[in-house]
Amino acid sequence: MSQTKAVVTGGAGFIGSHIVEMLLERGYETHVVDTFVAGRRADRMHTKAIYHEIDVRDTGALTPIFKDAAYVFHEAALPRVEYSIQNPQETFEVNAGGTISVLEAAHTAHVKRVVLATSASVYGDQETSPLQEDMPAHPMSPYAFQKYVSENACRLWAELYGLSTVSLRYFNVYGPRFDAEGPYGLVVGKFLSLRLAGKPLLIAGDGKHTRDYVHVRDVARANMLAAESMNVGHGEVINIGTGRETSVLAIAEQIGGPVEYVAPRTEPARSCADVSRAEKLLAWKPAVSFDDGVAELKRSLGITY
Repeated sequence: MSQTKAVVTGGAGFIGSHIVEMLLERGYETHVVDTFVAGRRADRMHTKAIYHEIDVRDTGALTPIFKDAAYVFHEAALPRVEYSIQNPQETFEVNAGGTISVLEAAHTAHVKRVVLATSASVYGDQETSPLQEDMPAHPMSPYAFQKYVSENACRLWAELYGLSTVSLRYFNVYGPRFDAEGPYGLVVGKFLSLRLAGKPLLIAGDGKHTRDYVHVRDVARANMLAAESMNVGHGEVINIGTGRETSVLAIAEQIGGPVEYVAPRTEPARSCADVSRAEKLLAWKPAVSFDDGVAELKRSLGITY
């Protein structure tokens, strides 16, 4: 089996495109499986990657693509929480059913390891912070539940079928190629778009609620370490965050411009990752500070003050 081939499902998406870029830089023969539901964006497509327009639920089509692959990075999902609430059956079929399909194809094709993208939304509301992987899950949306099911499927396929798997629980991911209307880095992306449009930044409630914002390049690097590490492979769940909280008010101050307060939303007051397991098992620590990450985005968009 060649150890130079890798497959990224959802590789034309925000996070997936950065994983693809990193794989190509490291000399992997890189294949992308995507349905392009968000369209084909030039900044997320790489000329050296091989693209397959396939639904992840099509196990028969996935299996030959996975053949001879060392690693499969499963990023594909319908990730909007609101959409999952409105369409629980469809999103379950894609998010949980798609994961089962990927695991089956990977097992049949003798893939070395599957790295699953999962979500901190699995935690739901917790009484204590920072959030640790051994806390009981409390998913509060179909999307979060589907990710929790997917994590458990990875653990089960490792135990039952001997397929090496690991699940990375992403916190709030931001960085280049963000989608202002997408699910990742939502506040950062929307604030930047509002600033470019010369409109006030809309803050729900008092803006004191916090999230753990992790840069997309750090997330891509965590994926590479999870694929190559000898310390994982049994369905472990690992937080990928920074261990630092940033309030909405602080983000607005970083991006600059006038603000406008709107009605508060029902949402957890805090979210912060305990990243000690990532440090221990993957030797991973975030490298991009939030200040530097936002400053880079502002420069790329021509926001100079």
